[in-house]
Amino acid sequence: MPKQGQSVESCIISEFKVKVGDTVKVGDVLFGYETDKATFEEESKVEGTVLAIFWADGDEIPVLQNVMVIGNPGESFEEFRPSVSKAAPAATAAAQPASSAASAPAAAPAATASFEAVENNGAPVSPRARFLAGQKGVNTAQVAGSGPGGRIIARDVEAAALAQGHLTGLAKARMAEGGMVSPGAGSGLAGSVKGADLKVWKPSHTEGLPGEGTEYEVVKMSNMRKLIAKSMYNSLQNSAQLTHMLGADATKVQALRKKAKKALEEGKLDVNITINDFVCFAVIKALKQFPNLNSHCLGDAMRLFKPVNLGLAVDTERGLMVPAVPHADELDIIGLSKALKKVAEDSKKGSVNPDLLSPEAASFTVSNLGGFGVEWFTPIINVPQSAILGVGTIVPRPKQMDGVYKFMPYMGLSLTYDHRAIDGGEATRFLKKLAEEIENLEIDF
Repeated sequence: MPKQGQSVESCIISEFKVKVGDTVKVGDVLFGYETDKATFEEESKVEGTVLAIFWADGDEIPVLQNVMVIGNPGESFEEFRPSVSKAAPAATAAAQPASSAASAPAAAPAATASFEAVENNGAPVSPRARFLAGQKGVNTAQVAGSGPGGRIIARDVEAAALAQGHLTGLAKARMAEGGMVSPGAGSGLAGSVKGADLKVWKPSHTEGLPGEGTEYEVVKMSNMRKLIAKSMYNSLQNSAQLTHMLGADATKVQALRKKAKKALEEGKLDVNITINDFVCFAVIKALKQFPNLNSHCLGDAMRLFKPVNLGLAVDTERGLMVPAVPHADELDIIGLSKALKKVAEDSKKGSVNPDLLSPEAASFTVSNLGGFGVEWFTPIINVPQSAILGVGTIVPRPKQMDGVYKFMPYMGLSLTYDHRAIDGGEATRFLKKLAEEIENLEIDF
């Protein structure tokens, strides 16, 4: 299994394109696989026959593990069988020569290791997730799995542990036993959850309610939707978020947009520079003057970035993705426009580098809903980032000019920031500076 980025530990097989016994050539697609948010296809590097496939569609496989074997008919492949494989005996047996099948010992049971599912109260839980749950005092019966088939994996337990707050030793033990739920914030020191703070957990059921099948249907969330839901929930649960809103005169930006469009038509530019590109360019200039906004909030410390690693919220068919453009402050408006378009297109195609999708990859994020006609909104911080900017549509608003009110184009700006790291005054000054940068942007093409 290829390792797509430094932060990816496992990938999920979306579909095998070949089966045992098939003949493949160089360049043939063997299988499709996905990380949390990106999809890829693995092509054959050699010619030969598929001798064995150790996994099935939907399996989650650690990176660098053997997925399949290609060779000559009759060759042995047992030495390549991964030690943590959830092997498919029927598929591998078909590749063995008939003469040796009878004498060969029965295939060992599917090796159990960190990625084999184990049933727990009806929900599949990987052993690694079960171990983490015991350490962190997480009741897995309360956790929605994001792995194949709803399997609860390590990241699900870590997200649940983050959401339930710090637990004392007694609370951890009681939570691990099951039947209890954490209130999130307890009565102990620094908000620690004590055993006495825990409440009896009562599972909610929607199946079988009156009207199901006629008035509504219950549809399970996709793995992607579950990941987004958990990320949003954890963001709101673990940061003090507040949003300030301010309008910026968009006259200059609209003029620059017309100028760039004309230059593109005349062949002077090779990229279509959009309003959002100009806004992002202004954001970078403002962040350079307010380094506290260009940061990660780590709870009791801050990670202040020297470069601006700009995140861009991208709407895709699979859900919201936020790829980062590293060192965006080193790019001119043309380079920035190309870089933003590249990560957006890669995200929509599913070929973006997974490392760029990590919340840690960006130091500040921009989310633009102006194209949908939204004037103001409350964006949610992509933690551990300290802030995020929401950009709204441009609408005419009255403005006093030389004693006379005229209608001018105004762009809505919504800044959500983590109040633990940033004071309201500083956030307001940054937003005001950003509006000034937008209103006075000067760029030559």
